[in-house]
Amino acid sequence: QAMASVISWVSVVLISIWVIMQIADVLQFSVGGLVAPATVVGAALGFGAQQLVRDLLSGFFILAERQYGFGDLVTLTVVASTEASGTVENVTLRVTRLRSPDGEVLTIPNGQIVKVVNLSKDWARAVVDIPVSTSADLNRVNEVLHQECDRAMDNPVLGDLLLDAPTVMGVESIEVDTVTLRLVARTLPGKQFEAGRQLRVLVIRALARVGIMTAADATVGLVEDPSVPAAQAAEDRIDDDVQGAVQKR
Repeated sequence: QAMASVISWVSVVLISIWVIMQIADVLQFSVGGLVAPATVVGAALGFGAQQLVRDLLSGFFILAERQYGFGDLVTLTVVASTEASGTVENVTLRVTRLRSPDGEVLTIPNGQIVKVVNLSKDWARAVVDIPVSTSADLNRVNEVLHQECDRAMDNPVLGDLLLDAPTVMGVESIEVDTVTLRLVARTLPGKQFEAGRQLRVLVIRALARVGIMTAADATVGLVEDPSVPAAQAAEDRIDDDVQGAVQKR
């Protein structure tokens, strides 16, 4: 889409120049006398439009190198080290338009972009941090995490988002009362956040079943599996609540 708009724009400019030259030829108007004035005007425009030229050149290389395109999720670092994140809605030779997570449309001159982070290129990585109590049996936690990672590809929702099975990276950080373990997974482009949410659900449920997390923790922020009927999902939550109450006793 971006390349089509660029080709269309360049075609219009070239056709316009050709039409002007043909009209001048038909009217037998000599363009030789306009060379010197045109040179002066061109120099003035070039000096005053340096930013425009920079934007156009940057846009050309963005499109030619396919740094990002329509629908990509990107983070752009512009001058003054400010960042803009969102989904690419339009790319022209001069500007890039993003739709932020809040629904705002951000218009960024291409010449102001100094760094591009594309979260939708080829594949993406979902990073999931799991905090557990320092009193928990880490060997048991690791065992549960490895089991869920091995089963993740068989999940009807998560399996369609992953490129391969998630990996347990181990302990990421240690706080006063919690130990954080990290999982990583390769996903389809732009699907890392959805995959991360689904993976958290699987892990929280699995840990709750073995009593490492409370049933209340397991029911916070769940994204239900659409393949599981609502009644069955409700029964699962009730069973977890009962199991948690028994364990507390």
